[in-house]
Amino acid sequence: MNLQVVWFKRDLRTVDHQALAAASKTGPVLCVYVVEPDYWQLPDTSNRQWQFVRESLIDLQEQLQRLGGVLWITQGNVVETLTRLKQRFGTFTLHSHEEQGNSWTFERDKAVKRWCRSNGVVWHEYAQFGVVRPVKQREGSFHEHWFAHMSQPQAELSREINFVNFDEPSINLPVDVTQDEYPCLKRQSGGRTQALATLTSFLTRRSERYRGSISSPLTAPSACSRLSPYLAYGCISLKELFQQTDAAQECTVNSYWLRSLNDFAKRLWWHCYFTQRFESYCYMENRPLVPQMAQLEPVFDAVKFEAWKHGRTGWPMVDACMRYLHHHGWINFRMRAMLVSAATYSLGLPWQPVAKWLAQLFVDYEPGIHYPQVQMQSGQASNSILRIYNPVMQAQRLDPDGVFVKRWIPELQNVEGAWLFEPWQMPNKLKQQAGWHDDFYYPAPLVDFEQSHRQIKAAIAELRSRYNLQPAKGFNERRRQPASRKKRRTKSQLDDNQLSLF
Repeated sequence: MNLQVVWFKRDLRTVDHQALAAASKTGPVLCVYVVEPDYWQLPDTSNRQWQFVRESLIDLQEQLQRLGGVLWITQGNVVETLTRLKQRFGTFTLHSHEEQGNSWTFERDKAVKRWCRSNGVVWHEYAQFGVVRPVKQREGSFHEHWFAHMSQPQAELSREINFVNFDEPSINLPVDVTQDEYPCLKRQSGGRTQALATLTSFLTRRSERYRGSISSPLTAPSACSRLSPYLAYGCISLKELFQQTDAAQECTVNSYWLRSLNDFAKRLWWHCYFTQRFESYCYMENRPLVPQMAQLEPVFDAVKFEAWKHGRTGWPMVDACMRYLHHHGWINFRMRAMLVSAATYSLGLPWQPVAKWLAQLFVDYEPGIHYPQVQMQSGQASNSILRIYNPVMQAQRLDPDGVFVKRWIPELQNVEGAWLFEPWQMPNKLKQQAGWHDDFYYPAPLVDFEQSHRQIKAAIAELRSRYNLQPAKGFNERRRQPASRKKRRTKSQLDDNQLSLF
């Protein structure tokens, strides 16, 4: 029978894997993963992401071994890999999940499609997130399509799979594929085993505090699901997560806990909603969603950018969050939004280098989430509500005792009281008492954020008035989306103030 090649990409699992399930019921199966060196040299990828992927691949190898199969891992160009397979096996059928990746992976996939057409290879692609490609093929609203997709049974493998292997041995997975500017010492470990442990701890314990605890960097690390990297690289499927969350809601009698699970379920919908927007307007990776916003793009300031990226802006909460992100590869959504706001609104930096730097730092980097959110948080979507975060007020509200700030900024360990929120206001005597000297001190802000905010607000208001700008399509202030589990199949409205997802 015709060989069925399963190309693993951002779907590093065997459970609810539609491509593997379809191939297993059709013929002998060869499972392939290609390490692509060019991808790992891009400005939005990083070694911390690769190390997560590497651990996930090792776990995937173990999953396939339990099924009696193997994962053939090679390195190089995907088209060249497919050519080698055709030379060895002749014509085959290719199976994979669709990937809503960056422009590089999109161009790579287009090259694969051209190769398949030229070589008589049928390529079956399967939706992974309920995202429709192309969108014109969708019947009904995205709301209806998404729930229909998530309610379908999970893909099941054939009971007996005829696995085959390529003659060449798999490569040894490299430990490093590039060099990160900061070691990510406390990132989450990759793999489905870790994904399931994280899911269990969330649904059985941690999710009770989800509602009301995900904004502060003090409580968010445990209250948030922490499933984002496992979704980003497909260690667990979104359908699987949705259905387990649904089952947890059915069993929950605690009303507050149920509301927390409802809030989490909404964000699963948002995940795909924004990914669908990115699928439809993928140019947002490099250009503003509202073209006129490019007129306000500032000149790149290397000094300000370096201060921001290294956590030396002079605003304690901003810098603590950046340093935490260096160390963990993750931070909660509100603090991600604040980092974008501080860079683009307060420091007046162009949004593109800001987006690329954060993408590198996020172990859970997912282009379909990342770029729509950066565009929203920097105003490029011309959203009606400008999300401009005052870094002093954020610290006062979310870290009133300075616990988080002191943990990540040792220069402020000996600063007390209100000075901790605005240390640049301290008299020299207190700076000396804090132990500051020429080689150990905390810098003053590069700009006055209140003045910067007034200026950018005035500039945006003038531009909107001049062109009568409206929010980019799909980024309006109100959203059709289910309000709760019990009413989730009805159309309801949701305040866009809540849509800081990341």
